Amino acid sequence: MTVRQEAPHAAEDAPVTPDAPVAPVAPVVPVVPVAPVAPVAPDAPDAPDAPEEDLGAPGGGPDAPDSLDSLCRWRLRPGVAATVLGEGVHLRGWITSVSLEGSPALPALWEQLADALATDGGTALAGAVPAGSRLRAALVQLIDRLREHDFLVERDIPGGPAGPWLGTVADRPAEAAALLARTRTRVLGPHPGGALARAAGRALERTGAGAERLREPGLPAGRILLVASVPGGPDRAVAAEVVAGSGFVTPVGSPAQARADAEALAERLGRRAATAPGSGEHPALTALVASAAAQRLLCAAAGLRDPSAEAGDARLLPGRPAVLVAADRPLRGEYRTWLGPALLDADRVAPGAVPATLADALARIPVLGDAEVGVVDAPDPGALPQLPVALVRCAAPGGALLSGAARADLARLEAVCRAAELHLGGERPGPAVGVNPEHARGRALRRAVPLDGGPFAVVGAPVDTLHPQARHWWSVLVRRLGVDAELEVSRTGSGAGVFRAVVRGRAAGVGSVAVLGAAVEATADDAVAYAALSAVVRVRAGGPARAEAGTRALPGGRVQEHRYLALPSGAAAVLAAGADPAPWEDGGWTAVWLGETAGRERAFQQALAGLTGASPRPWEPAGGASAHAHALRSALRQCGFSVLTTEPASGPDPDAGPGPRPGSDLDPDSGPGPDLDPGSGSGSGSGPTEGLR
Repeated sequence: MTVRQEAPHAAEDAPVTPDAPVAPVAPVVPVVPVAPVAPVAPDAPDAPDAPEEDLGAPGGGPDAPDSLDSLCRWRLRPGVAATVLGEGVHLRGWITSVSLEGSPALPALWEQLADALATDGGTALAGAVPAGSRLRAALVQLIDRLREHDFLVERDIPGGPAGPWLGTVADRPAEAAALLARTRTRVLGPHPGGALARAAGRALERTGAGAERLREPGLPAGRILLVASVPGGPDRAVAAEVVAGSGFVTPVGSPAQARADAEALAERLGRRAATAPGSGEHPALTALVASAAAQRLLCAAAGLRDPSAEAGDARLLPGRPAVLVAADRPLRGEYRTWLGPALLDADRVAPGAVPATLADALARIPVLGDAEVGVVDAPDPGALPQLPVALVRCAAPGGALLSGAARADLARLEAVCRAAELHLGGERPGPAVGVNPEHARGRALRRAVPLDGGPFAVVGAPVDTLHPQARHWWSVLVRRLGVDAELEVSRTGSGAGVFRAVVRGRAAGVGSVAVLGAAVEATADDAVAYAALSAVVRVRAGGPARAEAGTRALPGGRVQEHRYLALPSGAAAVLAAGADPAPWEDGGWTAVWLGETAGRERAFQQALAGLTGASPRPWEPAGGASAHAHALRSALRQCGFSVLTTEPASGPDPDAGPGPRPGSDLDPDSGPGPDLDPGSGSGSGSGPTEGLR
């Protein structure tokens, strides 16, 4: 038998009310291979050579109770529909559909099993099919697949208006019904007779839960608060709002948490309820928001999963609440991860899980940069060129931020971290944002090293003898982009493994030299590679009018107007490492190089701490910080990100401390630098050209 899990679909019957929103669907699950079942007719005799093995409960013999014996406890969930196929059957449930295929006997087996589930629960069938037979083995396997895909439910489905819904979605419908029977629901709003309050009341009443509609003057127009009270338990609430063609439903929480979420969400969406309730709103939008709010509240009261968990949306961040955002042009409703600033309930206070991999970290970028409920602008490559380096752009305080790296995913990560730093601390060095403590610590300690002067002595580092990545990025800079560049490599005299590389370029027709890139890393190879890579990013971001000699000019002469430029460093290598390289990948491949760099990061950070005396500590907004800074710090914490600082705990001088001064040539955010002539000739120390890998 082959089990093919297909794209789930919305059920035909809404769980709360006929005009409830369509349930979001879950992603496609890959085909699950199941042990093959030989074609067996429903009335086939026992095979004479059937093996004497356990086909029932684990650890039992042929006569041990199996899934067919216990079938009397189960029935098909309400709304499950079946379509017979040539060699199987296709089943459709509330949010799941699956095809069971592989034997011409499966349609007949399904007919017998469905009849048993609808009548005596399989009592007669279990007695008629001998234990240990191939027919019984096929029936047991079919039953197990039904249970695996949640098509079966306990037989004692309660009656009443909510019975079919609970039988569809609840693991134990009787217990859920008992909880709902003890629940008292209220709809609070400034106008109890408003369209949204009436729609929410109808949705609650259709489940058999009487709903009181009460006046609450403290709520703004267009907003309601749904509260569920259970004797002996805390009140649970959700807030909903419909204003100006859009609406939302907050996560379930205490009444205070729901009110705070609604205020923050309205502020995040950039609007305030300023119109009369229901004025000019599409009736379908009002019904969608009201029924979704009622459904979330009743699910919480009955101990059921939140509807956002049923959606199966991979964009939602596990362990964090979700809000429903709705609009009427076109009519839509979708869940978004909510990183609200007000954390009042105990389940909201706990910090989010620290991203364990680069994929985990990248999954948090769309959450932080959500266009409607996020806290920063999402980085986007747009029409920016992606060779020889990847470039992305996002908005930042006071202007645009451009970020570049060897790969687009690393450029996006660098952009989010730097944009968050600019929001939190302005243009001065300020806090260092990282995906995890090691990443943030690496960014903070590198920033604490002076990139000019200090305890460094110049050492010889011919590019020809360096790592393939260092030779590659230097070759891109001086050959492909045609920059007349100079390289200086130095190291500390203390014996610690700290190397500094600075790349300077000469502007065409002018004798001055400008710093294009600088890096502090654990080896001369890494320092040269990141300094040259940073120089390539800076040149591509705003220097030449041509990408390389012999190509057409870029529109406008610059890649993109921007105020800030985020440059790469080895701190991010700890996130990109971990994947096993392919047999043909050597140190010249970016993934292998990042893994090598990551292996040196911990010892390198210890050396940096000893060199600078810096001890990064957690950063928190000052008392006079803006509300947005507090909200962003809270959102980063909920995503598992770390924010560290090397500044003293007591009021530091914004212009004091180690590291480059804001606006200097060595400051990563100092701007694009001079326009360099890509055809100005060769660069010093150029090595053999390495292909971009």
